[in-house]
Amino acid sequence: MSTVEGELAPDDPLTGDRDADVAIVGAGYTGLWTAYYLAVADPSLRIAVLEKEIAGYGASGRNGGWCSALFATTTAKLARRHGRDAAIAMQRAMQATVDEVGRVTAAEGIDCDWFRGGTVTLARTPAQLARATAEVDEAREYGFDESHLALLGPTEAATRCNAEGVLGATFTPHCAAIHPAKLARGLVRAVRQHGVRVHERTPVTSIGPGRVRTPAGTVRAPIVIRATEGYTAGLPGHRRTLAPIYSLMVATEPLPAPAWDRIGLAERETFSDFRHMIIYGQRTADDRLAFGGRGAPYHFRSRVRPEYDREPRIFDALRDCLAELFPVLGPEVAISHRWGGPLGVARDWSTSVGLDRSTGLGWAGGYVGDGVATTNLAGRTLADLILGVPSELTALPWVGHRSRRWEPEPLRWLGVNAGLRLTNAADAAESRSGSASRRAALVNRLLG
Repeated sequence: MSTVEGELAPDDPLTGDRDADVAIVGAGYTGLWTAYYLAVADPSLRIAVLEKEIAGYGASGRNGGWCSALFATTTAKLARRHGRDAAIAMQRAMQATVDEVGRVTAAEGIDCDWFRGGTVTLARTPAQLARATAEVDEAREYGFDESHLALLGPTEAATRCNAEGVLGATFTPHCAAIHPAKLARGLVRAVRQHGVRVHERTPVTSIGPGRVRTPAGTVRAPIVIRATEGYTAGLPGHRRTLAPIYSLMVATEPLPAPAWDRIGLAERETFSDFRHMIIYGQRTADDRLAFGGRGAPYHFRSRVRPEYDREPRIFDALRDCLAELFPVLGPEVAISHRWGGPLGVARDWSTSVGLDRSTGLGWAGGYVGDGVATTNLAGRTLADLILGVPSELTALPWVGHRSRRWEPEPLRWLGVNAGLRLTNAADAAESRSGSASRRAALVNRLLG
């Protein structure tokens, strides 16, 4: 498909009680990938996916379009917890997942603008360059050579992404740019073709062993998977499981060829830099700059509301950041689209996947914004766990990890928003001095 127009009408809402072999709550990437791999492995399974809105409504349809090998928990942190070999296996599984997403989209005819151009992460201050060098050094410690992560000098970096003031960069080939909504809607079409029932406009009021309750009826199933990510706090008993942190995006009008000659990104590289407050961007298939970042406030009691998707102050900051990065755009960058939404963050910033055999309850999430590829790995892993198939995936170190719960309010609100302020202050201090800020280390201690 070349567009998602005409595919956004909700379909097949639940109309009464039903039985299933597997019930999946949430029709984002996690739920859809899990359903896909289960249905392919065993077409006889009765699989029901329940979604409050439409499939791909949340972060799956509104993200930055990075299908990357980034994993929220660092390799070093995984090595401390689980050992060197397990940490390396996790990273290699993520790298292979990028190509797996490309394979499935091609096999299922999902036209989501998938293009594997890699990621360039810019260093624009001495402190950022030091972090770039340290990241490459760490990759070498775990056996990843230049074919996985390379350190670029200023000229080589500017050849890929000619942003203002580039001192160097890292480059990894393990990322493809995609159109997120096209992938989400293509996946829901594919799983339906494989016999999965996706019940849109079916809000879930509670989940428990053997059942999923909705206003329209109860789905009874021995296996129930929670795949709700940034919306998890709305489920009873899960207010403190994942914190919904907002990430917002803007997109320009299609840019003319002379502008792209100045900017670069000729291979549709996704791009970021080494500041502490995360930014991310890509050149879209129709030649726009799609650009996003964090910084929007966390809302008390983990509230998620549509109006929080639009924060004018953050949209203005993103436009100003684009103008600073790429002066060719001019001081008043023409922005054609603005959007945002919540992503899920565990208290220890660790993504996890698992299935409790004693209750039949499974989960995946806490992607911290790095979920496009990770959800695919989660879906394959959950499929193996549900089917009882021991595999390399079920042995990965994130399987079965349990993050501690977030603090109760008002501590959660105070801590997260203080962390956001400190992160902005750290970047501002580094821009002025060029030296690493100690505020960032304080944020890491505060937020775990």
